[in-house]
Formats: sequence, structure tokens, C-alpha cells
Amino acid sequence: MRLSVAFRYAHRSHASIRRSRAGVKVLNSENRFIPVNSAVYLRVREASSTGGTSETVVCFKSHPRKNDGPLYESAVGDIVQRSREELKAIREPNPGLKPTLAIIQAGEDDGLLEVNKKMAGKIGLNVMQICLPHQCREEEVIEEILRLNADSRVHGIFLHLPQSFLSKSVCNAIKPQKDVDGVSDLNVGRVVLGDQRDGFASPVAGAVLEMLARHDAPLVGKMAVLLGLEGPLKATLQFLLQNNGMMVQTHQWSSKHLQKQIMDSDVVVFLETGHKGLPPTWLRPGVAVINLSSALMEGKFSSTSHFEVFVAAVVICQHVVRSSRRWIQEQQYQPWRLRPLKLQSLSPVPSDIEISRAQTPKPISQLAQEIGLLPEELEAYGNTKAKVHLSLLNRLQHQPNGKYVLVAGITPTPLGEGKSTVTIGLVQALSAHLKLNSFACLRQPSQGPTFGVKGGAAGGGYAQVIPMEEFNLHLTGDIHAITAANNLVAAAIDARILHEATQSDRALYSRLVPSVNGVRCFSPIQMARLQHLGINKSDPSGLTPEEVRAFVRLDLDPEKVTWQRVVDTNDRFLRKITVGQANTEKGHARQTQFDIAVASEIMAILALTDGLADMRARLGLMVVGSSRNGQSITADDLGVTGALAVLMKDAIKPTLMQTLEGTPVFVHAGPFANIAHGNSSVLADKLALKLVGEEGYVVTEAGFGADIGMEKFFNIKCRTSGLRPDVVVLVATVRALKMHGGGPNVTAGVPLPKEYINENLQLVADGCSNLKKQIQIAHLFGVSVVVALNVFKTDTQAEIDMVCRIAEASGASAAVQCHHWSRGGRGSVELAHAVKKVASQKNHFQFLYNLQDSIVEKIRTIAQKVYGADDIELSPEAQAKIDHYNQQGFGALPICMAKTHLSLSHMPEKKGVPTGFILPIRDIRASIGAGFIYPLVGTMSTMPGLPTRPCFYDIDLDPVTEEIKGLF
Repeated sequence: MRLSVAFRYAHRSHASIRRSRAGVKVLNSENRFIPVNSAVYLRVREASSTGGTSETVVCFKSHPRKNDGPLYESAVGDIVQRSREELKAIREPNPGLKPTLAIIQAGEDDGLLEVNKKMAGKIGLNVMQICLPHQCREEEVIEEILRLNADSRVHGIFLHLPQSFLSKSVCNAIKPQKDVDGVSDLNVGRVVLGDQRDGFASPVAGAVLEMLARHDAPLVGKMAVLLGLEGPLKATLQFLLQNNGMMVQTHQWSSKHLQKQIMDSDVVVFLETGHKGLPPTWLRPGVAVINLSSALMEGKFSSTSHFEVFVAAVVICQHVVRSSRRWIQEQQYQPWRLRPLKLQSLSPVPSDIEISRAQTPKPISQLAQEIGLLPEELEAYGNTKAKVHLSLLNRLQHQPNGKYVLVAGITPTPLGEGKSTVTIGLVQALSAHLKLNSFACLRQPSQGPTFGVKGGAAGGGYAQVIPMEEFNLHLTGDIHAITAANNLVAAAIDARILHEATQSDRALYSRLVPSVNGVRCFSPIQMARLQHLGINKSDPSGLTPEEVRAFVRLDLDPEKVTWQRVVDTNDRFLRKITVGQANTEKGHARQTQFDIAVASEIMAILALTDGLADMRARLGLMVVGSSRNGQSITADDLGVTGALAVLMKDAIKPTLMQTLEGTPVFVHAGPFANIAHGNSSVLADKLALKLVGEEGYVVTEAGFGADIGMEKFFNIKCRTSGLRPDVVVLVATVRALKMHGGGPNVTAGVPLPKEYINENLQLVADGCSNLKKQIQIAHLFGVSVVVALNVFKTDTQAEIDMVCRIAEASGASAAVQCHHWSRGGRGSVELAHAVKKVASQKNHFQFLYNLQDSIVEKIRTIAQKVYGADDIELSPEAQAKIDHYNQQGFGALPICMAKTHLSLSHMPEKKGVPTGFILPIRDIRASIGAGFIYPLVGTMSTMPGLPTRPCFYDIDLDPVTEEIKGLF
């Protein structure tokens, strides 16, 4: 049985209640109590488990008192006053809050709405009425409930529906926090357990308690008998009474010794089931009797109903206020309750995939809860990864940011020096061992290196993101979305060139602005193009022939198309291709190329955007080529911007994962640092900085060496985000330092020469010149440096001590050895302490150049101050591009150098700190949507190739267990 909504005053004639014992009060017509030999009855609408609607009559009996006030009016008034005061306290710091009660009903009876509006108005709430058809289906009710669940403006949901609609599926569809009628199983269970901190009991039961509280004697220690009750109503009343200190017995009408139990009780609540009721002789003086009789009623409500209708209504409104208070509390920053995972390291260290598979990750929903994310902010992709909604930024907009830590590196070998493992080891040490909130922000790896030479990017050893297979492969599909969006632009370009070349202005216009059902109109993006052309007309029939021509003709020059197709695979044979060779393309062939997907400007936009609106605007600004008269053609001109935003709407959300020790990681965006700006997304960093709290740490990684990834982090990413780093962690390895000191070449897939395995202090000392230079580059920006020496098992203590000593002598604030690969977070505790100390010190961050400097001067500044070049040399093509970009108004954009990562110079074979060279600028391109100019230095390629023996030789799938083998 479910009690539904409201109290009614059940008028009884004096004769009909003379049987009651003396000393009872009853409401008169003015709703005031008068001492008579009768009873006070409270009638409520109820739905029985067998279907149908019945009436509940509640009878209160008590001794007469002098100056008895209006009991019902007093109850309602008290609740209203308490609720108003509570709401006022809530709204003082949240003036825009207006809690709303949503009523779902079948039909258009406005009586209940008027009652609730009256009570809500007294308190200061909104009431929303949703009228469904009388014959609506259960699915429609649930659909409406789910919509209201997701509406943050609604804080209470009330179902004013026939019993046939109120299935468990319907009742349990209501979010428990919004179930102000207490009908869901979870809320009933909370009553049973005596824990209503996060739920609600039935407002009818609450109103009964409110009235019992006004009984002459206190309830604590009194005996209550529940007779003939079943189901949730019985459970709710029983445990509510017990929670208020009463002893409760439950009986059926057939129970033995029933008369004695009734006569010994102080409160009797009963439901008649074919019986005539309790004999008056069973009731001792002063007993409170609540009679839940089964008298049929229509259940109609109106604004003229008796005063008792408002008792339940005001209790519901009280629940709405409390729901809004809980909602506000949920919106505040929540302290972390992180439970690290235990990590047992083995020696020798197993393979990365074996380590990853040996650790059982926490359910991603659990991790999200531990770090203060709300359920509605999480979009799960399986059990171990989830997208996080950007609404978090609004919720925590007033929360101070944590400390911002950048991990960069010295100029690396082709094998990489472990920036990802240092990043992960550092956050494992901070959170799992120092008990400080920390977040790692990493880029999503491209499948090019994963199946090529370098392998995955999930870290390694006991400092990994898990599951590493999911991290290194498709993840949540962001790169696929970028590929689809990028290639849609490419398809639109070639299709537009073909159609313009083969159709008249009139035919083009008819197809671009077709008549649909006799109506012809411009789409929103076409209206934007008209405004861009200076044509202020909205009627397609009103354009002149000259305006039609300007509208339909982009006149893209096939030789000046700068947009390339992309694929997320290393494929050297796509570096130069010919498209349009089929007969259907009517001879409109042209030469073009493929880039690797992460080199797409859309990837750069994803990494630099701060929200959907900004991303859409940036996508529209992307320049895809030039017209024959030299005008830039954009994605907006092609009319494809909205479709790109649709393809990217999920990719904009960072993906939440975890480390081997159960600490949180954001994985988002993945631009290469040698051909793009090489950093994870601004959005991931901003979300993480809010989540960790003011005393927490966000550790983000810049690609390749500090001369590339770190420089772009400062000059591009920090300009865009407005964020400022607190410390740089500069990763070095003895292996790389020996290479820079004159050691033999290091080649992926080939065993290391003996110089890298045996101690060689001279090579290390000479190679530290590169480490010193990278420290100096960080100091150009006014940021302190902590050197993290990523220790390998072949390193000797003498080599380790030498590197740390030279690093500190070269200006590093600290230099520590790190053993996270073999020990996990405990191997980076010393690094974590150093980072904590240095990050607390004030730095003097500054940009390297002013945006108002000329393009040439900005390039020269980077070349001389960062790379150590004597000067730059512009090719004629590069100079012509600079002149064109200046003419187009792009001269104030930052610079993103596309340069080899294997040397400070443009020559990969030049190690250490090359000097005396001129930096050649072969070409210059513009990523206007991303917001930077990128010069191509030397023979830089945007499509890697596969080596003789790629990683894919070792990768396989067990068809029985479905386990992946060979990833690293």
C-alpha cells in the first residue's frame, strides 16, 4: 500500500463519535479544537496493494487542555517557518537558487497544483506541473521522471497518479535525492535502517508524527501498536516511531491476546479489513488512536479543501527545501576519500602488460566518487574509464586551483627517456604515499608509435596507467572522432571544387539553397556566410546575380589547398598521393598527402579549447586553402563547422583513468610536440586543478625535450589557458646524457652499445651540457626546476651522483634519483618531497616573446634563445607565406615550431648543445583555428613511416582468453 498525498478533515456527526472516551478534542468549522466527547480524524488518500483508491481516516484523542490553539494550523505554521528559515540560509550564498517541486499527474486536475502552489508560495518554492494523458504508458511516465532527474532546477518529484501507474519500476526510477514522497525502495530502506540523512520518508507518515508530537505526553518510551498494516506503510511507520523512541508492536486482526496489547498501548494505528473497528472498551483513557479505514473516496483536490489537505503538502515542500540544501552541499568541493591500491613490486620487473594485468583497477565510478565527482558528471565507457562532463568547471568555478607541475625532459634518444613514467610515479608518490591530492594529465597515444617503434605511452614498469591495453589502443575514440572530422573537411573541399567547376551559378544556388515543401531558406551557417560577404538579406529570392555568384563561388585554388587527409597509422606511402583519378571526378585530379591524425589542426584545437562554444568557433576559423584571388577559405565558408562540432562533442570531454596505485589520471588530446604543440588539453588541466583543491597537485607532461614541448607549453598553452606553472620537473637519464656526451648512436630495436651499459663518467659529464641548457631554457620563463633522474638498472651510483651534482650546480632547485619503474610510487617519494617544497616557493613566470613582435622576430627569438642558433634563414616560400599571413591579419599569433626532437638544432645527428648554426625555415603554415603559426624547420615530415621491424610483430590476441599480448 502507498499513501499518496494529502490530509482531509473527515467530518463526523456528534452522535457517531459519542462512543469515544471523554476528554477528546475536535476541530470546529473554524478549524479550531474544542473539547467534546468525540475524536479528531485525519483523512488521507491512499492506494492499496490490490489496486484502487481508498481513504485513510486518522483519529487523534487526547485530554483537554486550556487555551488549546489551532493544532493543524500550528503544525503547518511551524513547518512553514522552519522551511522558510532553512531556505533563507541556503539562498544567502546562492541567490540564484529557486527550488522546484515537479508534480507528475495523469489528466489536468489543477486542484493539487493549487494546494502545493499555495504552500510553496509561503515558503518560496516553485511548482511545476506535468500533465500526462489519462491513458499514458509506464514508459512515458519513466521517461518524464528521468528527464526531471537530470534537470538540476528540479529538487523534488511527486507522483500524483493512479495506483495502476505506480509500479516498482516507476517509483524506483525517481532519483532518491528527489523522491520527496518517499516511495522508492531505497528511501523506504533508509527509514528501516534509521538513516534519513540522504533520503525522505513518506510525507503522510511525517505529518502523522508531526501531529503525534503535539500529543500531551512525550512519545519516548511509549508503546504503539500497528494493527492490520502491511507493506511499505507498515515498515515506514514502525521504524519512524521506533526512531522517535517508541516501542512498537505489529499485529494482525487474528492475533491472540490482541485486546490486552491494545489496552496496554499509548498509540494505536490500525487499518480495518472488513472489521467494524476497535471496540471502545479496548481503549484506555488518553490513548491516541489513528484509524486507517477503507472508506472509498474520489480523491479530488481543490483550493477549497479542508485545512488538513495542506499538512502533507507543506511536509512535501519541506522535503523539497531539504533536497535543495543537499544539492547545494553536493555542488561544493568535496574532500577526497582516495583509497590507494596496494602495489607489490617484483624483482626482476615483469613486462608492462603483465604488471598492468596483475593489478585489479577500481571501478571508475568508485574512483570518481573518491575524488569528489558527482554521478551525473561521469559518462562511463566500461568499468575502467569514463568521460567527465565539463559542467564540473561551472560547479567548482570558485574553488581555488591546486599547484601546477610541468614534466619536461632533456633532448631524448629515439627510445624516449620516461617522462610519462616520471609523471605517473610522481602522482603515485604524492597521493598514495604522501597522502596529498594529485592528478596526472597525459596525452592520448597515437596508434602510429604504438604499432611502430616507440610503443605505447601508458608509462612503464610499476608506474603505469591501467588498463594499459585500453589506454594505448582506442581509449574512448577521441582520435577516431578527430580523424572523421578532419577527413569530412577534406571531402568537402574536393567536392566543392568539383561542383563549382561543373555547374552554373544558378544550378549551384538551387542545390545549395533547395526548396523544401515549397519553402526556401538559408541555413544558419549560410546566413553567417552572407554576413561575412556583407550581404544583409535573409530571403533567398532577394539576392542579385552578383550576390548569388559571391555566395556560391568559393573559387578554391586546387594548388593552394593546405588541408590534408589524416590517418592514425605510420604510413610513409601516403606522404604524397594523387586524388580524383576516377572518371566520375571528370579530370579534377590533384596531388595531396596524408598526415598522421595527431598532426591535424583539429587535434590542436581539442588540446587548446576551453569549451564547446569556443571549440565550434575555432573549428569554423580553420583555414583550408586560398581562393584564386588570394582570399583565405575557412571551414565556415565550406559550411561544415556545425557537423564538425557534432563529431567532436564527446571528444571534448577528458577521459578519467587510474594509475597502478589507484590515483586519478586524465587522458585527453595527443598532439605531437615536434609537429604540433605537444601537450595534453587545457580542459583536462583545468578540471584537475579544481578537483585536487588548493593544496593539491596537477602534474601534466610536455612532449619530447624542454626545447620543444616545454617552450610550446609556456608560449602557447599558458597563453591560451591563463594558467601559470609552479615548477618544472626536468627528466634526464644517464643513457641520454651519454649520447649527448659523444656516445654512439642509439637505434630503436637494436641492442645498446657497451658504452651505455658500462660506467663511463666522462660521457656523462660531457653530456650534462644538454641538461644544463634545458635548465637554462626553463629559467628563461622564470620557473624553478627539479631534475628527476630516471634510473635504469645499468646506471652506477657514481654516475647518478654526478648527474645530481652537476644539475644542482647548473641552477636546478633540486636533483633527485627516481626508482618508480621498479618500485612504483615509493620509488619517487624523494621527488615528491622536492616538488612539494619547490612548488610552494614563488616564481616569476614570463613569456619568451611579445605577441605583437613580428612573425620573423618571434621565430628568431625561439631559434636563438632556446635552440642556440646564430640566426634563421627563410626560404622564399616561407617569406611569401609570412607576407600573406601578415596581410590576412595573422601576424600576432604565437609560434609553434615544427622541428626534430632529436637535437636542439634542426640536424638530428647533432647532439649535446650545437652552436654556430643557422636555422632553416623551409615553409610556414597557419593553424588559425588552433591559434598559432607553425614554421617547418628543415625536412620535418608530418607522416612518420614504419621501420624494418615494427612493434606489431610482437602484438597478438589470445582467441580463448581475449587477452592482448606484446604491447609495451
